[in-house]
Amino acid sequence: MNPVIEVNDLQRTFGSQKAVDGLTFRVEPGEVFGLLGPNGAGKTTTVRLLNGLLPPSAGSARVFGFDPVLDGPSIRQRTGVLTETPALYERLSARENLEFFATLQNLSQPDLDRRVDDMLSFFELASRASDKVETYSKGMKQRLALARALVHQPPLLFLDEPTSGLDPEAAQQVDDLIADLGRTDGQTVVLATHNLLEAQRLCDRVAIMNHGRILALGSLKDLARKLWQSPTPQAVAVSTLPRAA
Repeated sequence: MNPVIEVNDLQRTFGSQKAVDGLTFRVEPGEVFGLLGPNGAGKTTTVRLLNGLLPPSAGSARVFGFDPVLDGPSIRQRTGVLTETPALYERLSARENLEFFATLQNLSQPDLDRRVDDMLSFFELASRASDKVETYSKGMKQRLALARALVHQPPLLFLDEPTSGLDPEAAQQVDDLIADLGRTDGQTVVLATHNLLEAQRLCDRVAIMNHGRILALGSLKDLARKLWQSPTPQAVAVSTLPRAA
């Protein structure tokens, strides 16, 4: 089976700074793949490169067999993206937000209505569907942003720090929802996070990153056993992840 994502020596520089420095990895269908590292590790830049929002300085990537540089729109039709800051229209209701983004994906009206209702119900927002998003808590906005990323049923989902800035209860709720997605829909997920416990709980494999490079690649359990002969995944990340500047 062909990989969903295949990256070979991918690089991106901004001036003299190498934000992404020679990444090589594959993401298999149905896998939850983590990009784990501190702020500034190159995780968000990698997500943008894979979605065709930035051109690489060198190297190559393929997503569903498409080149992000040449076929960005084709890739973005097949992906959903959740950023650290929810991109929502605050003066519209939750339903209006989802209807707008579903319309951009060219869903037919019956499919659009069904998907919007399903997402509002799944993310426990149906009772507040007509309220303006500006009245929502941060956790509710993050759930709505995740619903927006999923409304067109994309086979590939990019989650960039999905629980950043949330209180522990809201973060746990979002993690539970992400875990349910993998179990029920079998979607391929790329999770960019600095949170070890989140990666440990959700990811099949992780690429541990810092300064644009991959320091180690595999499951946290395997990395602990093979690289440090450590009995716990926590030891791997604690010894591997440098402190953010």
